[in-house]
Amino acid sequence: MHAGLPDFRLGNILATSFTGTLSERHGNPVERIPVPHRLIDWLAVNGLAVDSCTTAQLDLARELRESIHAVATAAAIQDALPAAAVQVINDRSAQGRAVAILTSEGKRQWRLSSPSRVEDALGVIAADAISLVAGERDGKLALCASPTCQAAFFDTSQSRTRRWCDMNTCGNRQKKARFHASRRRIPGPSE
Repeated sequence: MHAGLPDFRLGNILATSFTGTLSERHGNPVERIPVPHRLIDWLAVNGLAVDSCTTAQLDLARELRESIHAVATAAAIQDALPAAAVQVINDRSAQGRAVAILTSEGKRQWRLSSPSRVEDALGVIAADAISLVAGERDGKLALCASPTCQAAFFDTSQSRTRRWCDMNTCGNRQKKARFHASRRRIPGPSE
């Protein structure tokens, strides 16, 4: 990874992990793919390696990211899906040319039509988003309870009551804040 740039927040679900390339949306936003080579890095980490990325392709990726976030947010709160965002997801899905292949370990892996086509990788991400929103997986879309984050995530917990997009970041911050608030309310020995 490149020094001086924020780490990626990786998850198990491709589409919601991709929306996490912009975090703290309601606080001090952190852009994790500020330049084309960071998108190349993120795609490689997620098994969608490409050789190159232009600024125009980065713009397509960010448009897809924001569309997935808008649709996932609407689905999580059971609101109408925004038509423009749905159209972007559908367009990116249709423009990608990738095939699912089975590895010798019995896992699904994506093979892009060309190692330099970012559009193929975006098609895989869009297809993953469609699968989530359409309810084709066991779980539910939810929003992070952190007031500065509110990221869409896919809850696969048994009870489907997970509150945080990531326990190590948002959940931990909230637990620390509650702990420190409770410590301030407890009178000291001299009081």
